[in-house]
Amino acid sequence: MNSLEKIITVSEEDLDELQHVNNIRYVQWVQDMAKEHWQNETTKDINDHFFWVMLSHHIEYKKEAKLHDKIIMRTYVRKTEGIYSFRIVEFYNEETQILLAKSETKWCFMNADTLKPNRIPKEIIELFD
Repeated sequence: MNSLEKIITVSEEDLDELQHVNNIRYVQWVQDMAKEHWQNETTKDINDHFFWVMLSHHIEYKKEAKLHDKIIMRTYVRKTEGIYSFRIVEFYNEETQILLAKSETKWCFMNADTLKPNRIPKEIIELFD
């Protein structure tokens, strides 16, 4: 399975009024991880002709993350079919290895020239297997 993993440290800007990582921040991280994984695996030519739009997003919050916690973020594509891709992003506390949150997002593959959904080519599917 092709995946991307990175570690971040929680900063004050990530916190809500309860001093936990804000739910909105997790959604931003999900989007950032998807974009980075896509750009790492594809060429400029592919990026010039195709893009993704988020159709639905589900996230489960298991444990809170606090200031200075180190979080392991891991993303991978769970399934691809037709014009859709289902991406997982998991968040773990680096020290304890406890799952903090897990998201699944349904993305639609779009043609940049027509601005319409495009069947995902086999070559692109294989990049993320």
